[in-house]
Amino acid sequence: MDYIVLDMEWNQPWPGSPSARRPLPVAIRGEIIQIGAVRVTEDQTVADEFQVLIAPKVYRRLNRRVSKLTGIKESRLRDEGVPFQEAMEAFKAWCGQDITFLTWGFDDITVLRENLRLYNMDESFTDRWYNAQMIFNAQTDGSNSQKALKTAMEIFDIPATRPAHDALGDAYHTALICARLDLKKGTQEYTKALKEHENGFHGAELPGCIARQVFYDYADKAAALAAMSGPENICPTCGARMLGSRWFAQPGHRYMDLATCPEHGKFLIRVRLSEQPEGTVRVSRLTYEATSQAAEAYARRAEKADPAEENRRPSSQRRRRRRSKLPETKD
Repeated sequence: MDYIVLDMEWNQPWPGSPSARRPLPVAIRGEIIQIGAVRVTEDQTVADEFQVLIAPKVYRRLNRRVSKLTGIKESRLRDEGVPFQEAMEAFKAWCGQDITFLTWGFDDITVLRENLRLYNMDESFTDRWYNAQMIFNAQTDGSNSQKALKTAMEIFDIPATRPAHDALGDAYHTALICARLDLKKGTQEYTKALKEHENGFHGAELPGCIARQVFYDYADKAAALAAMSGPENICPTCGARMLGSRWFAQPGHRYMDLATCPEHGKFLIRVRLSEQPEGTVRVSRLTYEATSQAAEAYARRAEKADPAEENRRPSSQRRRRRRSKLPETKD
């Protein structure tokens, strides 16, 4: 069995352009213009490579941002690009039969499958697939953040010897990372890593985290935060109901609050809200010790919001702050 480390580049129409409004038999988020792949053998040796340029058929005009990012020009696609069906037949022949795909992220396989459906081509050969980011995280810092390829290379002290945002270059660098992972163990434990990612624990936890929980099916944000301040606000030590203080918003639909157990003192609560497919709200909840970095961050935020602290500011600063809070009006 071989691992096929896959990376692709795809074109997207300019928003509002005729191509963007053109109805397609299958929804696609982008039309593939380049495929790059590197084989990693079962003993984790980086082996042969594959790349192909694809002549676009749906979005014929190359998006300027895509061209700038990848360095690919329309003239090159005209001169070197082959039809998608031809590219896929060559790619499948190179891959062989007993393969497992590895990508750096969740998008590449999804886009590949969308393009295969557009041309009514079989996609079953992509069934065995893993996001190498999840394996990398599980075997390094234990977080579930989707690290940039450049970041992972720096962690493993891998120098960049190929161009970035080139399908083959990115596939090659990803292959070097994968060769340093325990891929057999990573694929066996992948379901657990993926579940934690889906539960919303994105990003490395700050030191002092002592509990992680996931709650489902709240009607809206208000109901979710009320539950986190109410019946679900349980002391991690004794299970008693804790009293909340005040939720402060953070980027990424995150909120933090300082809760108090009558017996065991204060705990910092951080939650992340995310919408479920049916429209309800899921909550990913982290509980921290009161002496943690997270609790210190809460204290700093609370101090900024303290009216007494506001009144201690010079009057000129208070006026500027009040003006900045006025709602915008239309002429």
